[in-house]
Amino acid sequence: LKRLFKMKFLVLFYAVISVAFSVDGFAPRTPKTISPVVDLQKAAAGAFAAFTIATSSLSAPAADALTPVFSSSNVVAEKVTREGMYGEYTTDLVQTYDDARSTFKDAKETKSKKGKYTALLAVLIVGSFIIPMAQYFWYVRDDDSTDKFFGQKAPEPEEPPKKKKWF
Repeated sequence: LKRLFKMKFLVLFYAVISVAFSVDGFAPRTPKTISPVVDLQKAAAGAFAAFTIATSSLSAPAADALTPVFSSSNVVAEKVTREGMYGEYTTDLVQTYDDARSTFKDAKETKSKKGKYTALLAVLIVGSFIIPMAQYFWYVRDDDSTDKFFGQKAPEPEEPPKKKKWF
């Protein structure tokens, strides 16, 4: 309840501040024919609309106030009426919970198998680098474009033009 009032106050505060600072903040310059009373009316209408939306969206509906509160110790069962082959029947659907026991292995068993999983991880990591490289070299093994490119004789660089002297 305290959080709800705090949230309403923050939304209202934000609406008032945003209306106060953005009445003409980012709008292009308009001729001075518009009277300030019209702008004040628009600002007041905007603030009222923001206030109305804030209070209506954050308040809990009346139906939510009447729902029963269940704690973790309550057993939840729901009566359901179903229609079967021989007519309608009523049954209880009881909520089942997960088993909360720890199913982790103990530290000694985990430590004894650490080497096996470390080796497996190392093989996977090395394989993730080696296999793509092998595929690449297999793909380009008959390609001689690199030899042609590096086999060309490089042209001799031209001699730079002589600079003019001062005298």
